[in-house]
Amino acid sequence: MRTDRAGAAAIGRSASRFGVRRILLVLALAAGCALAVPAAQAAPTPEQDPFYSYEGKPRLRKIAPGTVLKTRTVPFHVAGIETPITAVQLLYRSTSALGKPTVNVTSVLLPPVKLPTPIALSYQSFYDSLNTEDDPSYEISSGTYEGQDIAKVESALITPALLAGETVVVPDTEGEEADFSAGPVYGYNTLDSLRAALSSPATGLGAGTKIGLAGYSGGAIATEWAAQEAPSYAPEINADLVGAAMGGVLVDPAHNLRYVEGSSSWASIIPMSLDGLARSYHLDLSPYLTTYGRELMESDQHKSITNETSTPGLTWSEVVKPEYPTPESIPVFVKTANKLNLGSVSAPTVPFLIGQGNGGEEFEGTPGNKPGIGPGDGVMIAGDVRSLARQWCGAGVPVKFTEYQHLGHIEGAGPWLPEMEVWLTERFAGLTAPQNCSEIAPGNSLAPMKKARK
Repeated sequence: MRTDRAGAAAIGRSASRFGVRRILLVLALAAGCALAVPAAQAAPTPEQDPFYSYEGKPRLRKIAPGTVLKTRTVPFHVAGIETPITAVQLLYRSTSALGKPTVNVTSVLLPPVKLPTPIALSYQSFYDSLNTEDDPSYEISSGTYEGQDIAKVESALITPALLAGETVVVPDTEGEEADFSAGPVYGYNTLDSLRAALSSPATGLGAGTKIGLAGYSGGAIATEWAAQEAPSYAPEINADLVGAAMGGVLVDPAHNLRYVEGSSSWASIIPMSLDGLARSYHLDLSPYLTTYGRELMESDQHKSITNETSTPGLTWSEVVKPEYPTPESIPVFVKTANKLNLGSVSAPTVPFLIGQGNGGEEFEGTPGNKPGIGPGDGVMIAGDVRSLARQWCGAGVPVKFTEYQHLGHIEGAGPWLPEMEVWLTERFAGLTAPQNCSEIAPGNSLAPMKKARK
């Protein structure tokens, strides 16, 4: 998922970690189609495609979240190659980080053989980008943007669910502006995507359809926030959720900035994250930035984690002026970061499967010895995830937690994926969710960040 892991190397590593069988399934499907169907021309980008916008009446603010505004049917594409799978794409009304009405797109992939009683897997992508050309909906509709390595791998991940007869819902979790790292937005877009999918006659779904949530890394951000927001924001969707599975989990973004600082693999995500927060919450961070910091944020404005400006070992002091030595020194950052700390919001009400690696120093070059942070998988912090799991356990949520010893962020997806598949199959079957709450070790404090004293 790093710049130097793009292309063939990235897919090769992902194949070994995620399972050769899944990669072969989707590549065989794509290759078979390629014999009969030429590679499609690139679809118009989201910025160019009128399907992605709404200018009709009534005005958006008068339309309920989750309302379908437009519908189209396209073939599901893998690497620009058309497959026999049908994708129903829906433009729907959703909500921004500031509570304003927005529009967004979701793709509902119809299985080749439908189950007698439909079930839905809401798969949240880890496309992690500040560019709408990385939207899953664009890749699905035949987009051929350079950042397709993630889309190719994820096509392989969702193919087994389709072949099992599940309807797979893939929302553009970051929304119409590519609000990278803004967790609440990911949650709103995911929940409103499900509202749209269940209400559209074109999907074959309906009220009462069993829904499972799944996502790794950036997809975990959407999964956790959707589950947490569902009881209050979309209670009718919450009633249909059978469980949520996530791995490589972000809990407290302020902690993660400290954790990745100086990392040889993940420090480059610092300016990207600041870009995402500034965009989502309309923040002007320029007064706090060094010249180099401004250059990095400008350079990354339309990048993803596969092609962002590479800055191994980057530190906070290189990005921010000396008078702001820590994130706590910037009041607007403190206020915004606290809104994104999952430890400060209410717990979900559905069972959870959580997987998290702790071998980031070995695999990703991220030190695991920082006070109050400790080890993680290179970008996500194991102690934070344990604390969140324990907090949810205390609220009565059945949590099955596994800490993957000596595995990095990419490597941790290997054991998580088969565990997720089995666990969700059991939830769809109505079996009692397992939990190991009493075995989860204590973690880090998830207390809100406090502003530094002057």
